Amino acid sequence: MDKQTLTPPPIEKVASTQGPEVEDRRRRRRWLWPAILAGLVLLVIVVAVAIVRHSSSSGSAAKPRSAPAIPVSAVTARAGDIGVYLTGLGAVTPIYTVTARTQVNGELMNVYFKEGQLVHKGDLLALVDPRPYEVQLTQAEGQLLKDQAALDNARIDLVRYQALITRNAVAEQQLATQKALVTQDEGAVKTDQGLIDSAKLNLVYCRITSPITGRVGLRLVDPGNIVHTTDTNGLMVIAQIEPISVIFTISEDQVPLVLKRFRAGERLQVDAYDRDMKTKLSQGRLLTLDNQIDPTTGTLKLRAIFDNKDGALFPNQFVNARLLVEEKHGVTLVPTAAIQRNSRTAFVYVVKPDQTVTIRTVTLGTTEDDEAQIVSGLSAGEVVVTTGVDKLQEGSKVNPHISDSTPSRPRS
Repeated sequence: MDKQTLTPPPIEKVASTQGPEVEDRRRRRRWLWPAILAGLVLLVIVVAVAIVRHSSSSGSAAKPRSAPAIPVSAVTARAGDIGVYLTGLGAVTPIYTVTARTQVNGELMNVYFKEGQLVHKGDLLALVDPRPYEVQLTQAEGQLLKDQAALDNARIDLVRYQALITRNAVAEQQLATQKALVTQDEGAVKTDQGLIDSAKLNLVYCRITSPITGRVGLRLVDPGNIVHTTDTNGLMVIAQIEPISVIFTISEDQVPLVLKRFRAGERLQVDAYDRDMKTKLSQGRLLTLDNQIDPTTGTLKLRAIFDNKDGALFPNQFVNARLLVEEKHGVTLVPTAAIQRNSRTAFVYVVKPDQTVTIRTVTLGTTEDDEAQIVSGLSAGEVVVTTGVDKLQEGSKVNPHISDSTPSRPRS
């Protein structure tokens, strides 16, 4: 084989043969990648703009045109009457309480009452054995007959001596002695009469009767026991319950107001409530005031009287007494739930005709139960919010549910 035939062509010659094609491919690559990148960037921008527009359109559709109305409960302020009360702790106290005791010694023969029974004045409650006092009565009557006979005889003798003395038939000393004997026999007769009356009185005392009308308590002595006038417990306790009183206290600062009206002759109403101040038990009137203030507590005792026909008040029962000292008429009233407070003042949320609320500062007067007097800042007929105020502020839109403004009173 010829050596020249196997010799490769020169490098320069090969390069010159392939150069134009390679250069064209390189140029095309340099222009292709920027175009691709530009297309990708444009695509990203288009997608981003579409997403933003979609989000904006979705947000505009979900956003409400205005805030929803807040549901609240409201009442209409009314013109009415409210009382000014003084409240004090008290206890039901019978006007009369009697411990029935025996006034004679002897065996308790029988009792004629049931425990807890209502008895009337003069009713027979118990009987003490009357036989010893019947015997004493018989003896006293017999002694009276004897002494009466002696007196009659002495008087006859006195008349005889007085006739004889005119004829000097007897001595004056004998006449004087006879006069003394008559006087002595008269004294004996009176003594006998006293013994008879005493025996009769003891027989009356053997029948133990009720001194008052009231309710009798538990029996303290059973029949068959020997009772004495010196016994400390007595036989039974009777308490008057119709009428009945309540003794309660007020502070000494409140005394002048009550005293002024009491001295003016006003009939001051007193209501008795239970321990929880929820149930009204009875209604009565102020009867009297104590004559001195207790210096240890700074309070004055008052007594109120109640008819107690229904027996709602029971002796020694704890009650709350409410004394009405003044009644205000034609004032603006709202429930206390409508009153809001901050560190400086009291205010209410007033519902305006456009169903928005405004904050109104008010001045409070008397507060009674769950009702308050508005002295200034609100007029009768305006609507105030009672519940749901925690969600409100000035100008809030509300959907009020207006209910009756008359508050619930304690049950009678």
